[in-house]
Amino acid sequence: YGHMAPTGLPTNIVASIESLVGILVFALVTGILYGRFTRPKAYLTFSDNVLIAPYKDKKALMMRMATFKNNHLTDVEAQVTMAMHLQEHEKRETRFFTLKLEINKINSLALSWTLVHPIDEDSPLYELTHQDMTDAQIEVLIYVKGFDDHFSNIVQQRTSYMYNEVVYGAKFLPMFHRSDDGNSTILELDKVNLHEAVTLPEMEFSAINS
Repeated sequence: YGHMAPTGLPTNIVASIESLVGILVFALVTGILYGRFTRPKAYLTFSDNVLIAPYKDKKALMMRMATFKNNHLTDVEAQVTMAMHLQEHEKRETRFFTLKLEINKINSLALSWTLVHPIDEDSPLYELTHQDMTDAQIEVLIYVKGFDDHFSNIVQQRTSYMYNEVVYGAKFLPMFHRSDDGNSTILELDKVNLHEAVTLPEMEFSAINS
């Protein structure tokens, strides 16, 4: 305390409490800052659009993702949910549907991964046109989690697509290729949304954005 020191029991109690609180606050702030900046995160980049693309003589809803910052994710699992705003009994209601994926879990995500939801008889998107999706103001929500061997922890990331981000009648183009010497694979992250217009089977409505 330098030249000043508490005298008497009450002042010593107050000084002890102030000292204890000061140490606890400092430790709490340090822990919060450390947890905030060292929190594990899945470094994933997603395509800007979700596509309605040809798939086995039918159609499928597709979106693409890729890792960056050289993170290697294993046991990666994806879940896709769709929200639709439907008009029923003079009242607009929001309904949620789980979209079944062709593959919802992979052992390793070292490059890119295209999530594919086949639009078949069991799909809530079956026989819906682009205009129907727009009228229902659909939103596609993506949830991805995996194990990051760098952090030795489970990491996760979420994103979503609105109805105006759906490209009806398009397919993704390759975003990686072999190096000139053939010893490595080059992943071009700026091509994660690269796609081209295509003709869909029995497509009734077309609104292509390339």
